[in-house]
Amino acid sequence: MRAPDRRRGIIAAACLSVLLAACSSGAAPRLAASTSATSHPSVSTTGSPTPGGAITAPDGLPVYAHVRPGDLSPVARTARQLVYVPDQQSGRVDIIDPHTYRVIGRIPVAASPEHVVPSYDLRTLWVNSDAGYRLTPIDPRTGRAGTAVTVDFPYNLYFTPDGRYALVMAEKLDRIDVRDPHTMRLIRSLRVPCAGVNHADYNAGLTTLMVSCEFSGKLLVIDSNVTRIRKVIDLNAIRTPGATSPQMAKRMGGPRAELKPGASSMPQDVRLSPNGRWLLAADMLRNGVWVIDARTFAVDRFVPTGFGAHGIYPSRDGTRIYVSNRDEGSVSVLDANTLKPVAKWRIPGGGSPDMGGVSADGTQLWLSGRYNSVVYVFDTRTGRVLHEIPVGAGPHGLLIWPQPGRFSLGHTGNMR
Repeated sequence: MRAPDRRRGIIAAACLSVLLAACSSGAAPRLAASTSATSHPSVSTTGSPTPGGAITAPDGLPVYAHVRPGDLSPVARTARQLVYVPDQQSGRVDIIDPHTYRVIGRIPVAASPEHVVPSYDLRTLWVNSDAGYRLTPIDPRTGRAGTAVTVDFPYNLYFTPDGRYALVMAEKLDRIDVRDPHTMRLIRSLRVPCAGVNHADYNAGLTTLMVSCEFSGKLLVIDSNVTRIRKVIDLNAIRTPGATSPQMAKRMGGPRAELKPGASSMPQDVRLSPNGRWLLAADMLRNGVWVIDARTFAVDRFVPTGFGAHGIYPSRDGTRIYVSNRDEGSVSVLDANTLKPVAKWRIPGGGSPDMGGVSADGTQLWLSGRYNSVVYVFDTRTGRVLHEIPVGAGPHGLLIWPQPGRFSLGHTGNMR
């Protein structure tokens, strides 16, 4: 999501009404409709199922086998240990020392930096300034910025599994731009039949990409090289309990006002589950996580987590999944194999946990406080908030770097 939503009183009222609705619903939610009203032929994957039901990566190992604690690549080991926090309001990136938990530097960038994204080869960190139409490279070895590249509305950035292409989520333009991953030269564009295209992840076999469209309430299923849309999953046709109504959402203002007519869902972050069976999509209006079968791309179920569900982060050992609930100041912890909630970490006094990532050793979860001008550092063993670090007025998709993994698929550390 792009611009901050400042109408906290209305959000609180909305949360209260949703809470009452959720409490009255009692049992676990039941899906009241099947997936897409607009779909194309179904998609198969090449991931291999194991006897336990998990789907492995093409090399036969678990999908996150190479992102275990401390498993840094030779390139990543040359990087300075820093946390990069894009400040959407001031047009800068705050740099935090993860050992002292203090801001030690600032990098001016083009207007409205949204996310800091590691390149496929881990040699460059890209700052996505959508309103400024720029991608600014940072050398992770020094923490210094290079010359910005002009790119049309780069809200978010991903890469194809072979590293051949960069995928710019040109949200305002309703398209995904396929670019050279080094020069960012435009190669071609794929127009999308939805509004708010912004987050994505690949299946276990790395053959298929699932993309969220937050203002239309839809998910797109696309081939790995982004040449055509194979399926559209319409989440609006499915009822879930405890949802924020579209009418209330629009009264909240901010990005929610961009919700399209007929939309009742706002999917955000997309991540593959550690067992490879599901692609997960956080939904900040439905207040939970959609579970999509990663082989059939049918909706499997919906898991309520909390108001304003936004970011999704697997633990380093692959046993837990962390979901940031931005509008209630909490993080839900799910069992990675069952997706059942096992804990909820609440920020003392409330907060707005948004995007971030897990530390290389797996002991900390770093999240931007979108409306609180801070960065939160959670202890993943206890759920306690260890630090609230003051930063600029509009922190968004922060990157803690380096991270384990052989290559980056994009966002704030979708590593494999």
